[in-house]
Formats: sequence, structure tokens, C-alpha cells
Amino acid sequence: MKYSALLIIGVTACWGLSISALAGEVVTTNSTVGSDIAQQIEGFNLVGYTDAGKKDWDIKGDKADIVGNQVAITNVNANSYKGQEMNIKSKKGTVDKVTGEVQLNQDVVITDEKGGQMKTDSLNWQRQADLVQTEDRVKIEDKDMKVEGTGLVAHPSTKVAQLKSDVSADIVTDTVTQNGKENRIQITSDGPMDLEQAKQLATFRDNVVAIELSTGRKLKSDLMEVSFDQHTKHVTEIVCTGNVELYQNGNVTHSDMLVYKADEQRVTLTGKPKLVIDAKDVDTNKLFQY
Repeated sequence: MKYSALLIIGVTACWGLSISALAGEVVTTNSTVGSDIAQQIEGFNLVGYTDAGKKDWDIKGDKADIVGNQVAITNVNANSYKGQEMNIKSKKGTVDKVTGEVQLNQDVVITDEKGGQMKTDSLNWQRQADLVQTEDRVKIEDKDMKVEGTGLVAHPSTKVAQLKSDVSADIVTDTVTQNGKENRIQITSDGPMDLEQAKQLATFRDNVVAIELSTGRKLKSDLMEVSFDQHTKHVTEIVCTGNVELYQNGNVTHSDMLVYKADEQRVTLTGKPKLVIDAKDVDTNKLFQY
């Protein structure tokens, strides 16, 4: 989950530095001036450097239409070289030179230097409000996890993000099963899901369901907090609160709170736990399907 915040921050890292330079020198192959378009630039290519002369960012596009303070770029291909390298692509992009607001549209893909990607159809960044958002479906993927949700709100400076609704996640824990394969947990929720990069914490809300694939163990709760290791980025702990249900070996346990330790695969229940053995009202054939 930490990858979503990193990828979102990549938008600001590249585009934010470019705002003040858009009125500066631009490398072009052809330039025309029309009546309704103040300036049209073919082969748009803009590069920014640090005070030490090191390349800091670049933005390329097939064409840039400049009308007043609005710069509309087609086939955007932008890179940030500050800190963690990022590549940002979209079929269309618009930059307001005054406000710094950036709008990306159609096939938006943000890729970090380790191959993690975030994909969506549109992305809006309001620099002055420290706000990145979209109402479209968002897909975040890395070798250790996949997360999807509808709608995104993020504040890059605080490294906090939220997927609004219809959330699903497939995450690798830091344990290995007997057959040598990495164990995975699949989580769904109605949302929202909050991501706090500084705390390495993801919080799922409303109708949350988690399944540990190696054991078939299933958890349900109103709220689920998933903690990650600072270094491996794998799941270390899951804390469930509110109408907690644990399905295991055909039995159902109800409690107010549940704590799951991934490295030990150990579950602790508190708050009036109640065990229902071989519950007749539960279809165990369906419980362990995902």
C-alpha cells in the first residue's frame, strides 16, 4: 500500500518543478501561431536542472497548445530524477502556469524506479491545496501487492492517501507456506481505505473481508488496520474491530477485537469471544472461496 503514496508524490515531484519554467526556453521542431491558438509547439521538450547543473526533471510531448496561462500537451511523457525516480505518462495533460494546477487524462500511468505502477483514467493535482484526486478507478501494482479502488484523494506533503470505495487488495505477508510459496492475504471492503505512508499503515472500512489464502482463514469486521514492515514492506499485523468474525475449519468465532500476527500466524481475540462450532447457518463451501 505504501506504493500508492510514493507514486502520487511522483506527480508533484515532476510537474511541480515545471510550472515556473513553462514560460521559459522550450526546444521545438516547429512552431505556428493561429487565430484561436496563441501558440502551438510541435515536439514539445522541456528540461529542468538543479542549481548544481544536474538534470532534475523533463517533460516531453508530441504537441503543446499554449493559450494564455493554459498549456495543453498531447502524449505526455515526464520524468522526475529527484529522490526516487518517477515516470509519468498520459495521452493528454494540461498545466495552468499561474495556479500550478495539473490535469492528466486518458491512460494515466505513473511508474517508480522499482517497477511499481499506478494506473487511472484521469488525475488532477492542485498544487496550492496540496491535493491530488480522481473519481475514476485506480489500480496500484507491485510485485508484492495489487490494490484497486474507485476514487482517490491524496495529500502529497503529508504522504496520506485515500481510496474512496469498492476497494480490493492482494498483499504478500512476510511468512512462507510449507510449499515454499509466499503467503498472501486478499482484502475487500466497501471503503474508504486510508493509506498513511509515514506509519506504514492501511485502514480498511465498512464490510471488510480478509482471506489468508494458505489456510483459508477468513476475517470479517467493520474496521481493519493493516501494518507493514518498514524495510520489507510486507504485512506484519492486522487489527480488526467492530463485529469481528473469524471463520476457520468450519467454525465461527465472534468477538469485539482481533489481532493477527503475520510472522507467527497467530490470532488473539478479545472482547467477549464466542465460538460457534460447526455452525449450521454457515455454508462452509462458500466461505473459503474468493
